Amino acid sequence: MTMDVIMQYFARYGGIAIFVIVFLEYLNLPGFPAGVIMPLAGVWAARGNIKFIPALLITIAAGLAGSLILYYLGYKGGELFLQKYLNKFPKQRPLIESKLEWIRKKGSVGIFCSKLIPMVRTIVSIPAGVSKMNLARYTVSSTLGIFVWNLFFVGAGYYLGDAVLSYLA
Repeated sequence: MTMDVIMQYFARYGGIAIFVIVFLEYLNLPGFPAGVIMPLAGVWAARGNIKFIPALLITIAAGLAGSLILYYLGYKGGELFLQKYLNKFPKQRPLIESKLEWIRKKGSVGIFCSKLIPMVRTIVSIPAGVSKMNLARYTVSSTLGIFVWNLFFVGAGYYLGDAVLSYLA
């Protein structure tokens, strides 16, 4: 998906497009890189198409929704889901296994920190669910991590505007 296509979706569908695209990115689907999507939401806000705070809140809600779905799949499907996921994406096995152990040791702080690390931030929800982490703690720590991550990228797009578009092009 190119930047022009994403911006066209933003223009046509507004905040709904931002939500859907960010939601898909937080589900760890290929083709939806946060380093492109989040700054574009900021650029779109800087151009006056949406205010900054609503754009940021939409991205946070979408990120949390995607994260909670992966948490739920990990929680309910547990080991079965994890094994199917790892069979489909075997290169992620060492990362997920290390995250399971890390989450058991670090808990909420581990989730928060993981939400700030590219690649890890989206898949950490699965091991959090598999390890049956407390949902309230998971939600709070995820929301805080998502807030920091999204604030940085949406803010960069907002404050750097067209310079971001030139860089991403």
